[in-house]
Amino acid sequence: MLKRVLVGLIRSQEHTGDKAKDPKLKSHYYRLSKDRAFEEVASVLKKMQGYKVLHEVPNIGELVLEKRTMAGRTMDITVQIVGTGFGNSAVDIYSASRGSLGDLGANYRVIQEIYGVLDKKLSNYKN
Repeated sequence: MLKRVLVGLIRSQEHTGDKAKDPKLKSHYYRLSKDRAFEEVASVLKKMQGYKVLHEVPNIGELVLEKRTMAGRTMDITVQIVGTGFGNSAVDIYSASRGSLGDLGANYRVIQEIYGVLDKKLSNYKN
C-alpha cells in the first residue's frame, strides 16, 4: 500500500491489462458473452455509490464513469469489456485523475474497488 502512495506522488493514472506486473491489475475474466457481460457490468456500475455513468457504448463494450473524491478532484474511469472467445469476456479498467498532481494511489484503489464489486456480483461467472 505504501508503494502505491509513493508511486501516486508522481502518477495520476492507472490501468489494467494482461501484461500488468501487479497481479491486482491483471484483466478479470468472466464466462459471459460480451453483450451479456456488458449488461451485467453496466447494471452493477450504475448501482455503485459515488460513481456516475456518463456514457455507454454497448457495441464496442465501453462505459465511461466519473467519481468525485472528498478532496474535490474528479476521476475519469473507462471500463472496457472485450469478448475473448465463445461465451467469455475480459474486463479492463483505466482510471485517471484530473489535474497535474499525483493521486496518492487513489486510481489504484478505485480499480480494486470496482473489481471487488464486479467479482462479488458476478462470482458465478468468474474464470
